Amino acid sequence: MPACCSWSEVFQYETNKVTRIQSTNYGTIKWVLHVIVFSYVCFALVSDKLYQRKEPVISSVHTKVKGIAEVKEEVVADGMKRLVRTVLDTADYTFPLQGNSFFVMTNFLKTEGQEQRLCPEYPTRRTLCSSDRGCKKGWMDPQSKGIQTGRCVVYRGNQKTCEVAAWCPIEAVEEAPRPARLSSAENFTVLIKNNVDFPGHNYTTRNILPGLNITCTFHKTQNPQCPIFRLGDIFRETGDNFSDVAIQGGIMGIEIYWDCNLDSWSHHCRPKYSFRRLDDKTTNESLYPGYNFRYAKYYKENNVEKRTLIKVFGIRFDILVFGTGGKFDIIQLVVYVGSTLSYFGLTLKYVSFVDESHIRMIDKQLLGKSLQHVKGQEVPRPPLDFTDLTKLPLSLHDPPPIPGQPEEMQPLREEVTPKSRDRPSWCKCGSCLPSQLPERRRCLEELCCRRKPGACITTSQLFGKLVLSRHALQCLLLYQEPLLALEAEDTNSRLRHCAYRCYTTWRFGSQDMADFAILPSCCRWRIRREFPKSKGQYSGFRSPY
Repeated sequence: MPACCSWSEVFQYETNKVTRIQSTNYGTIKWVLHVIVFSYVCFALVSDKLYQRKEPVISSVHTKVKGIAEVKEEVVADGMKRLVRTVLDTADYTFPLQGNSFFVMTNFLKTEGQEQRLCPEYPTRRTLCSSDRGCKKGWMDPQSKGIQTGRCVVYRGNQKTCEVAAWCPIEAVEEAPRPARLSSAENFTVLIKNNVDFPGHNYTTRNILPGLNITCTFHKTQNPQCPIFRLGDIFRETGDNFSDVAIQGGIMGIEIYWDCNLDSWSHHCRPKYSFRRLDDKTTNESLYPGYNFRYAKYYKENNVEKRTLIKVFGIRFDILVFGTGGKFDIIQLVVYVGSTLSYFGLTLKYVSFVDESHIRMIDKQLLGKSLQHVKGQEVPRPPLDFTDLTKLPLSLHDPPPIPGQPEEMQPLREEVTPKSRDRPSWCKCGSCLPSQLPERRRCLEELCCRRKPGACITTSQLFGKLVLSRHALQCLLLYQEPLLALEAEDTNSRLRHCAYRCYTTWRFGSQDMADFAILPSCCRWRIRREFPKSKGQYSGFRSPY
C-alpha cells in the first residue's frame, strides 16, 4: 500500500486554478442559482430592513387602576352575628411595587386585635404538645409565629400547644375564601402610560395617541391601540378564568412590543399588546400556588399598640416592554451589499487616508493599478464605540512627562515631508517601502497613509500608544486569552498581528470594515520593525477569500 504522503509532497505549494467551460447547461445552472440568491438577498434586504441601524428601546411605565368593589363579611358583636358591607376603592386594593409592576388584591384573610403578649400557638402537627417536654424555651421555628416559652398550654378544649411570645391571637391557618371576596375585580380597568425613547435616533414617543377617547377599552381586533385594559379581558386573552385565579392569586405579564420604522418615507411606530401567564398554574397545592403576602395596619387602643394582620391574595401584573427602532444607515447598507457581492466573487476592500474624513470602498476585481491611485466609493466613517475596551489597547500607565515638553498629546502636523530617492513614487509621507509581492499582486500593497504629501501617521504619539505599545498589546492578548503562554519565538508574531488589528479597528471603527481593511505600507513596515519576524520574510497581503 502506498504511503499517504511523502516528503516531496509535504514541501509543496498549491494555488487555485480557474477553468472556463463553454457549456449552455452549466451556464444556465449558474445564472439560475445567481438569480435565486440575488432574489433572496433583495427580499431579505427589504423585508428584514437590513439597511437600517437597529437600536433597542428604552422605556418608562406608569399605571393607574380604577374600580370599586363591595365586600360582605359576617361580624360577631355583643354575641350577635350581623352582615357588614365594606366598599373598597383604589387605595384599598392596589399596592405600588418597584419596577414596571402593580398589584391588585382579589382575596384576603384578617386577624384582628393582635397585641404583643403570651398565647398558645395555633394547633398544627408541628405545634401540638402533651406536656412541657414537647416545648423548648427560646426555640424559634421558622414556621412558627413567635418564640416558645417552654410551657405547654391549653388552646381550646383538649387541644394543647406550645406557648409563645408573639402577636396574639395567633393567625389561623385557613384556606383562601371561595369565591374570592373581590371577585368583581375582573371589571377593574388599568391605564398604562408607556413612554419610549431611541436616543441613537433622537426619537421619542408614547403609547397614548393624540385625541384618545378615554372611554375606550382595549380589544385585540376592534381597538388594538387603546391603552385602557379590563382585567377580566386580559385573562380571557390567555385562556384563563379570572374568578379561578382570583382565589389564590397569580402573576400576569402584559407585553408591549415596539417595532418602529423611523424612516421618513415609511414611518411607523405603534405598540402591540399581548398577554402571558407568568406563574405556574399547574403547581401542586403543597408547593404554595398563587401569589400572596401579609401586611399589617397598626393602631392604639387604651394606650396598647395593636394591629390588624391581613393576608392578601391577588394578581401581580408585570409590564414587559421590548422592541427595536430602525433607521436607514449607509454603513449598514454598504456592509450588507459588500457581504452579498462577495458571493458573486466581487471582493470589496476598504482603505483609509489620514487626511480624509471618509473611508474608501474598493472593488478588488477592478484593481489594475496601485491602491494609492484608485478612487473607489466614499463611505462615511462609523463612530467608534468606546464602551468596548477590547477594541483599543490603551496603556494602563502613562509614561512620565519629559521635562521641558508640554504634557498635551501633540497632534499630527501637516508639514510636507521631503521624499527620499528610495521611496516609491506613490508614497506621500516618505516612510513607505516597495512591495515584496509578485508583480500581479503588488498593487494590493501600494498604499500610503496619506492622499496628499504630509507627515506620516506613524510619527503621531497616538500611533505609538494605540498600536506599538508592547505592554498594552500584551495586556490585550491576555485579556482575550487569560491562560495564553507567550513563547519567545511566538511573541513577536502574536504582537505584530495584534498591532495590525488595533490599527484597523482604530482607523475603520466598524468591525465589519476592519475585517476587509488594507494597511498602508508605512504602518505595516513600522509595525514589522517594532515586532520583527525571525527570518525576516513576511507573507504580505492575504485575501480572506
